[in-house]
Amino acid sequence: MSAPEDGHDVLRLISPLPGWVLPLAEIPDPVFAGGMAGDGLAIDPTGNVLHAPCDGVVVLMGGARHAVTLRSGAGDVLLHAGIDTVSLGGEGFSLRVLDGEPVRAGQPLLEFDLDAIVRRAPSAVTPVLLVGARPGQLLQPRVNRRVAVGDFLFAIDTRREPAAPALRAAAPSQAAVSHEFRVPFDHGLHARPAARVAGALAGLDAQVMLRARGREASARSTVAMMALGVERGDLVVAQISGRESEAALAALARLLERVTDAAPVRAPRPPSKMPTHLAPVAGDRLRAIIAARGLAVGVAVPLQGIDPPVGAALGDAKVERDRLSAAIDAVSGSLRELAAIDQGARRGVLDAHVALLADPGLHEQARARIARGASAGAAWRETLRAAAAALAALDDPRMAERRADLLDIERQVLRVLGGAPPSAGVQLPDRAIVLASELLPSQLLTLDVTRLAGLCMAEGGATSHVAILAASMGLPMLVAAGAAVLEIPAGTSLVLDAEEGQLLVAPPAAAQARVMTQIEARERERAQDAASAAQPACTREGTRVHVYCNLGALAEAAPAVAAGAEGCGLLRTEFLFLERAQAPDEDEQLAEYQAIARALEGRTLTVRTLDAGGDKPIAYLPLPHEDNPALGLRGLRTSLARPELLAAQLRAIVRVAPAGQCRVLLPMVTEPDEVRGVRAQLAAIAAELKLNAPQLGIMIETPASALLADLLCAEIDFVSIGSNDLSQYTLAMDRLHPTLAPRLDGVHPAVLRLIQRAAQAGAERGIEVGVCGALASDAAAVPLLLGLGVRELSVVPAQIARIKGLVRRVSLADCAQLARRALELDSAAAVRALVREWS
Repeated sequence: MSAPEDGHDVLRLISPLPGWVLPLAEIPDPVFAGGMAGDGLAIDPTGNVLHAPCDGVVVLMGGARHAVTLRSGAGDVLLHAGIDTVSLGGEGFSLRVLDGEPVRAGQPLLEFDLDAIVRRAPSAVTPVLLVGARPGQLLQPRVNRRVAVGDFLFAIDTRREPAAPALRAAAPSQAAVSHEFRVPFDHGLHARPAARVAGALAGLDAQVMLRARGREASARSTVAMMALGVERGDLVVAQISGRESEAALAALARLLERVTDAAPVRAPRPPSKMPTHLAPVAGDRLRAIIAARGLAVGVAVPLQGIDPPVGAALGDAKVERDRLSAAIDAVSGSLRELAAIDQGARRGVLDAHVALLADPGLHEQARARIARGASAGAAWRETLRAAAAALAALDDPRMAERRADLLDIERQVLRVLGGAPPSAGVQLPDRAIVLASELLPSQLLTLDVTRLAGLCMAEGGATSHVAILAASMGLPMLVAAGAAVLEIPAGTSLVLDAEEGQLLVAPPAAAQARVMTQIEARERERAQDAASAAQPACTREGTRVHVYCNLGALAEAAPAVAAGAEGCGLLRTEFLFLERAQAPDEDEQLAEYQAIARALEGRTLTVRTLDAGGDKPIAYLPLPHEDNPALGLRGLRTSLARPELLAAQLRAIVRVAPAGQCRVLLPMVTEPDEVRGVRAQLAAIAAELKLNAPQLGIMIETPASALLADLLCAEIDFVSIGSNDLSQYTLAMDRLHPTLAPRLDGVHPAVLRLIQRAAQAGAERGIEVGVCGALASDAAAVPLLLGLGVRELSVVPAQIARIKGLVRRVSLADCAQLARRALELDSAAAVRALVREWS
């Protein structure tokens, strides 16, 4: 966007918000008003979406969501949504971009709750600043006027390129003297305190670099200091050199808490996750997403995620390399020992961590950092944090959740480097309900399960490894409950309801007693169900209901059979395609499918074709950028767009022996013509191989496919309803949205009506209709599904015995009557209340 204007090269900035333009002097904050953070203008907004004022690259401020910086050709442009909004802890802010993402002028960057800012922050006025602007660099600023998004705001003289903020991988400085400080500011080094630090050093002949969290930033750059992401209580090392270094040290000491040899280093104070006036009180109900179903009554045990120290370098790179190798070997050995006595999901997670620890790329990067002078601990932390940040930046929530695995092995190795054993558990009281920001798998595996009642995370996802572990261990777990759970004092009585998705804080004794009665009854049922898990599941009238399992890897198959699975109703084949440089060929896929078929001992194996694209990107499968990936090229659409991938997968499935054990399941189908094309391809492959074509089924995941179920059923052999996607598309609620996800419920009458339509279409054609989404594992939903005509349930392995036992206890006629009543209701809450009353 640079162009000559009035004899200068300029960068024209457009308004990122609609509203009224103000001069900086009128901002109700002395740091911004005094120009300490940069020169520019401010906007009193009338809209709630912040747009890019120019082309640039996004620089996010650590974990903050209230401010965004664009690195442009003229320097760093800071946009700070409101004044002192860091105190909101990210609540009400939703980033629309990723760190390091290139953006165009006018592109949405950040959405915020304007009403919440007006109510809870000092001001909604939003500064738009050029950080470190020199005198006269801003041209044609226009104030005291109304603007719309895209209107001219001001121009920047770009003739003299400003120095970019120094933010780089930390390396030891030979010329500087180091001094340690602790950050005293309530919300860390956000815009205002960072600007104060930079202002205090202005005019001094000294070079000051701050080192923290494995990174380094110039103390003269507000943006660079913000990007360190340090919080209150964090230790920072200031490296100071130059003629006026003593004056610079004194200036820093006036703002930061200096750590000296005479004063012992205090443990970091945990950052305030949310304003204390929002802390839960007795009787509060905190909504959350269900990660593993169940009920628990117990006491709160908050776990603070204190990072182990990294330790100082010993001055010998070989010694540091050897220390790191020994620590990695110790952790890997411990994990292998645990894996040797485990099966199923637990072993899968442990094996994944062993594989990460053996990653040669991580080792190489850590050794390179050691060669530059870092200690073994610092090199390992910097390497793992960089890899975790790269995963978190992916437009794939499930891959982003894998960052927890990297942080997990980071901490395990650092503990060993610090002299601790590879696994060290936390002492728990009886009936502990662990609360944490995001629990790591190794933390869960070291907890005493005999004292553990349940888990509730402020963050996290329902498909994370720790969620998978919790389900396999029979532990009820909630995730994405919000920062409020971190304010619950230790010892507070809690009821964790992972059937309804809520955490009850200090409920009355009578409520706790009722839930305990439910838990005791459920334990008696669990014992009965486990004893008969291998038997078929038939309703009281004798109607057979097939209870299959959902699988995501070979290691899960044998434990699922042992738990009573009658087959696999959904094999997610993405595990074969992820985390690699190219797609698996036909023979590799055949070997994996054949091994799973053998582990199922002849039982049905339903192989879903690759469900990629949209919110599940694959690196070697380049797809165009989409503003709404959930509505774009995904599922079967992606496979049809890459026919060579689909052909290889279909050929591998056809070749699995014995013939007839495998079924093919197509994801995200919306039109009969898509199915006819795959059917013809399957027939051609089978004829070429002189084998029988397998059964072909589709997933009902959209309102379109449910409404066309009668036409689609004419082309297929079976139907499997993906209730997760069907629910989100029907209710227009993203199932990964932190606010909406707890409200997304598949028993909503609108979803149930679509399930009924699909089940009726299947019955008319004489084909089996199943459900493979979360509803199939939801004990409250199962009677409804049976009443709607569903005769196949594919569930998570941990729920097989329970669901089979539930089927045996119900009457199909009663279920049909229940379903008819549910279809007449107007909300998911009303349906769940009806089921509770019915049961």
